Amino acid sequence: MLTIFLVTLFGALLLGAPVAFALILSTIALMVFNNSFDTQIVVQHMMAGAENYTLMAIPFFMLAGEIMNHGGISTRIIKFASDLVGHVKGGLGYVTVIACMIFAGVSGTAVADTAAVGSILHPVMKREGYDSKRSAALICAAGCTGPIIPPSVPMILYGVIGGVSIVGLFLGGIVPGLIMGIALMIYWYLHTRKTNYPIKPRVSFATLLRSTIDAAWALVLPFIILGGIVFGVFTPTEAAVIAVFYAFFVSFVIYRELELSKLPKILLDAAINSAVVMFVAAAATSTGFMITVGRIPQSIAETILSISSDPAIVMLIINFFLLLVGTVMDLTPALLILAPILISLTKNLGIDPLYFGVVMVFNLCIGLLTPPVGTVLFVGCGLSGHSITELSRRVLPLVLVLIAVLFLITYVPETIMTIPKWYQGLRTT
Repeated sequence: MLTIFLVTLFGALLLGAPVAFALILSTIALMVFNNSFDTQIVVQHMMAGAENYTLMAIPFFMLAGEIMNHGGISTRIIKFASDLVGHVKGGLGYVTVIACMIFAGVSGTAVADTAAVGSILHPVMKREGYDSKRSAALICAAGCTGPIIPPSVPMILYGVIGGVSIVGLFLGGIVPGLIMGIALMIYWYLHTRKTNYPIKPRVSFATLLRSTIDAAWALVLPFIILGGIVFGVFTPTEAAVIAVFYAFFVSFVIYRELELSKLPKILLDAAINSAVVMFVAAAATSTGFMITVGRIPQSIAETILSISSDPAIVMLIINFFLLLVGTVMDLTPALLILAPILISLTKNLGIDPLYFGVVMVFNLCIGLLTPPVGTVLFVGCGLSGHSITELSRRVLPLVLVLIAVLFLITYVPETIMTIPKWYQGLRTT
């Protein structure tokens, strides 16, 4: 069953089939092999996968990100970050990381984060004499904070698949996201020591205060979203709806940069991006049913446990496995296919599924930077005009930095679990 599943899935992908169709084909292949082919079962499980209330948060967070990008919110976030640290040598690199981290507090996706910040900052960095390829690589790496810093679309998917608290996953991503941003800034600092990038004059306190006030409407949104979820004011799905209305109100009424004529395009882009994720999620649910019937999780678990049953070594094996998967498969389908399998394995070893979820999402985010299917890498190529080969060479050191952070959060679980445990203690008192 495992062989049939892998050959059909990757064979279809190699032939150029979209991921959702490759998943459906692998489901049908498993049914035929198991002598239980029934189109009704495929459709029923696809509908069950899409009819999940929590998944409604995904299109709304994507829409909020699109509105922020077109309504002047992204520009003000970047202006604030530039006035804050732009006077440091190579300051625009730090601006990139900080802006991506702030934008991540609303978008929940790496592609939206990279596109929104990169489309504004990369031309500026190139104009001011920064290395275009290295700047694009940094923008791509910083954009990967989108799925780690809450809210996070992949963590919503993982929470639905594994029955894990989405609030806990969001809280577990805070410290890893901050460590990720700090690590990227340390890398940029070491890089700028060997360069003669221009140093902008420090802005006056009055200018910094004005940009802070101007960006305050944008800066407060992540706190509204996370604070409302944590303190039980609204669910993650309701938070996504609030994010849309807030972003629209600020863009249209406060900043007055959102033109109503842009709304059809904004809605269409958000709908297309959401449909892709939801279709893959529906197809993966049907595949997950047949994977369970075929006892594939047990087969993979037995293979891994035949090597070692030590949780530390198992996590090492899983991390290397996911890093390899990330090079040939995008984050969302990889998460939807592998999470049900790996959650079952790690639970049996006493590994907390919340901790594992953050590690898994972080690991697969690295795959967004690696060829041949690194989605964020392709966005960077489009923004910068460089080939994937040129950009891949510049991204490699940043991938190594993120792998180092991955193993830090893997073997120091407190980086993930401290805030969720505090929140749990708060709820029980």
